[in-house]
Amino acid sequence: MITQNDKNYSSITHLSGFAGWFFPFGNIIAPLVLWSAKKNESTYIDTHGKSAVNFQLSLILYGFLLALLLIPIAIFTLGLGIIAIVIGIIPAIILKFILIISASIKANSGEYYNYPFTIEFIK
Repeated sequence: MITQNDKNYSSITHLSGFAGWFFPFGNIIAPLVLWSAKKNESTYIDTHGKSAVNFQLSLILYGFLLALLLIPIAIFTLGLGIIAIVIGIIPAIILKFILIISASIKANSGEYYNYPFTIEFIK
């Protein structure tokens, strides 16, 4: 049975992904710590915690790959490709906000949520 405490904790675990705006790698550390603290107490918290951590790890990987591509794109397009990438990052950040908030709302209502574009590092 899923308690309201489990729902609230899972919702906070998803929202902790915003911690990266306040300290480096907080978007990974905060959900990881919250998930690790309660993963054995509830399968609901365990599932949502894994989902939140996997999503944040996926975003870090995608950002790293984009950074690797940034230099060749800048060289081959004489700098114009950087403008396109920066313009493309803005909708990605908005999408990240929407996905985290959606996951938090679903978790608080007692539903499971799977982030799109997420690699399952933790199963």
